[in-house]
Amino acid sequence: MNFEQIDYYNIDELLTDEEKLVRNTVREFVNSEISPVIQDCFLKGIFPLDVVPKMADIGLFGINIGHEYGGAGANYTIYGLAMQELERGDSGIRSFASVQNSLVMYPLNKYGTENQKKKWLPLLAKGKAIGCFGLTEPDYGSNPAGMLTNAKKIDGGYLLNGAKMWITNGSIADVAIVWAKLDGEVHGFIVEKGMKGFTTKEMRGKLSLRASITSELIFDDVEIPEENILNVEGLKGPLSCLTQARYGIAWGAVGAAMDCFDSALKYSKTRIQFNKPIASFQIIQTKLVWMLEEITKAQLLNYRLGRMKDEGKARNQQVSLAKRNNVHMALQCARLSREIHGANGILGEYPAMRHSANLESVNTYEGTYDIQTLILGQDITGIAAYM
Repeated sequence: MNFEQIDYYNIDELLTDEEKLVRNTVREFVNSEISPVIQDCFLKGIFPLDVVPKMADIGLFGINIGHEYGGAGANYTIYGLAMQELERGDSGIRSFASVQNSLVMYPLNKYGTENQKKKWLPLLAKGKAIGCFGLTEPDYGSNPAGMLTNAKKIDGGYLLNGAKMWITNGSIADVAIVWAKLDGEVHGFIVEKGMKGFTTKEMRGKLSLRASITSELIFDDVEIPEENILNVEGLKGPLSCLTQARYGIAWGAVGAAMDCFDSALKYSKTRIQFNKPIASFQIIQTKLVWMLEEITKAQLLNYRLGRMKDEGKARNQQVSLAKRNNVHMALQCARLSREIHGANGILGEYPAMRHSANLESVNTYEGTYDIQTLILGQDITGIAAYM
């Protein structure tokens, strides 16, 4: 990939040496460890578990977590750049890192006790433990307040019952951050692999995110010890985690779009029709320019959002705007890239169809395109249209 060509506004010049170093390290990792195997994994419907310790070795877990817990202690711009490069490889790879960072380590670090942090964060940072996040249910996705999973206080702890659906890493996780109602209020619980009554079931037949493990979590009178409850009450707990995840997704989607653009540009220069490369035709150039234009705008959006998060000034609605815009843009880029590739675009040797299929899921999870629209609509009008 010609990375200078895809950085049309020279955003690279605005990054610090540390930010560029991390970005380049993850870029090389994707080129050497992900790109050569990902199509085969996608076709077989498997996640390449052998890359997990390698991801841990280069510090991809706990990027924003302090050194005292095994994290990298890096800023949010670095986190975003890492997610961009991972999703350039595949959405499933970025999803794995997003869950570990934003949906498991983040709530443990923010809402966990010191004992909880010391027990789990170092293991998660080293890739010695894998985590998952249980919020979505079979009948409650965009409306998490309606969740049916519940906890009841018992001597020494809590009794957990219910089910969660569409859980990334669910059936391979060593620890699950599960959200349930306790006395009518949402609380977070640390559910550990092997607890009696806790079972998982991998979901099969996916046509999207095939190189990712998606599962159902089932809780049948699972006894949770008192020390496994997080120190947060209400939906603000899980929603704050979703904001973190949406931020990473906003960056990741740009990586997928960059990959689609690069493939389309290269193909258009070598594909000969009517005795000349198709890149010479106006209609192809129009599509390429649209892709570059939208990618550049999304890159600038991410850069500014990253700096605001680093300064502690970013609002969750601003993250919603970036997730909404960037994933929609990336999905359109994937489709345009497939068009430029013509019939060859459906072949696995080109990335457009794989990215397109994956982005259909990315457009839905952690808040759909429409839900982000309603969040923004309420912010600018002061009126909640979903109530």
